[in-house]
Amino acid sequence: MFASYRRILSLPGALAFTLYGLLARLAMSMSGVSVVAMVAERRGSYALAGAVSAAGLATVAVVMPLLGRLVDRYGQARVAVPATLTASVPLAGLLVCVRLGAPTWTLFVCWAAASTVPNVGGMVRARWTHLLRDDAAGRHLANSLEQALDELCFMTGPVLAVLLCGSLLPEAGLIGAGLLCASGMFLLASRRDTEPPLSGSGGTPDATAPGRTADAHPARSGAPARGRRGLWALLPVFLCTGVVFGALEVTTLACADAGGHRAWAGLLLGLVAAGSCVSGLAFGLLRPRRPARTRLLVGLAAMTGLLLPLPLAGSAGGSPALLALALFAAGSATAPTMISGMTLVQEAVPAHRLNQGMAAAVSAILIGISAGSALGGLVAGQGDPASGYLVLVGAAAAALLVAAAGLRVLRGAGPGTPDGRDLREPSVGAAR
Repeated sequence: MFASYRRILSLPGALAFTLYGLLARLAMSMSGVSVVAMVAERRGSYALAGAVSAAGLATVAVVMPLLGRLVDRYGQARVAVPATLTASVPLAGLLVCVRLGAPTWTLFVCWAAASTVPNVGGMVRARWTHLLRDDAAGRHLANSLEQALDELCFMTGPVLAVLLCGSLLPEAGLIGAGLLCASGMFLLASRRDTEPPLSGSGGTPDATAPGRTADAHPARSGAPARGRRGLWALLPVFLCTGVVFGALEVTTLACADAGGHRAWAGLLLGLVAAGSCVSGLAFGLLRPRRPARTRLLVGLAAMTGLLLPLPLAGSAGGSPALLALALFAAGSATAPTMISGMTLVQEAVPAHRLNQGMAAAVSAILIGISAGSALGGLVAGQGDPASGYLVLVGAAAAALLVAAAGLRVLRGAGPGTPDGRDLREPSVGAAR
């Protein structure tokens, strides 16, 4: 079943940069929970812990596209290493401030400054895009693998963070996350053989990278203006999808608590990620026969439909087993939708702005998660907690409508000839 994944992972350097990126992403999935657990334990306030975590999330949403632009211009190693070293200083400062009881404002400043690291998922995907620049089927497999690994980190990262904070000391989760992030970033930066070639702002080879030339893949031959229009059409879709993710987490926690099943909360959220992970791997094995924009619309429609049973399953009279089944089914539509969305970003954005484009997409998702968490918590707190699931359904439907309205822009921004007509995707055999 996984022979196709073994094929792309056997390419020179592919397994190494995938594993190194996985370390850094696992660290990032641990950091938010670790900060909340540490601040809540040391300061005795979950409200303060949540506010500090939100400050870091807002910083990531703003800084990540800027760092992505620097990565595109100067290369992954020349940006990721200094940024990681720089972020480690305020991270250590946060640990000291929490431990010594420093003023509250220092926690916000330190965590915001420590959240300025590049989008490692985007850097790994950029390596796949360059490595498989002549293999469209391989790029689809790689995107599916990366989305499945994201979900794996989402399942295991918070659990590992809570385990470290609870069994050792409140700061242990954040210390572990910092060490994993630094190790993953430095190891990834050391693999210069698979790093995408540098290009200047106009897409020409960078003189600072001797012997390396800009990517000449035909999917990047469109004008930058079309790429910008395509990205701007996609960002609202990612924003609405982020609202789904944020409201889903808060509402599920509220439903589990209201039903007297608080111990089930982590398992219920893990089932969402598990459903997404399984569907992502299965989706990668399917040879794409329709354009990515069509696959995105189908994925959003499926997501909307699979979210509809959640308000009933999560109602006060519902059973945890029924809610678990509904959450697993709802999660199964997440990965195919995100895979298609990220594929569209890779197709719409020119090669010399690829990291910036993917970072902008992730920032839109993070902003949506923040808004969804606030809105879902507000609605769930007004009465039946399951009513918060209505926010998910509405956000998914909004994402579908926005994507459908931007279909013409997405069609013009996709890969192909200068007039926007799609190029035929090569088969695996042709790529070989």
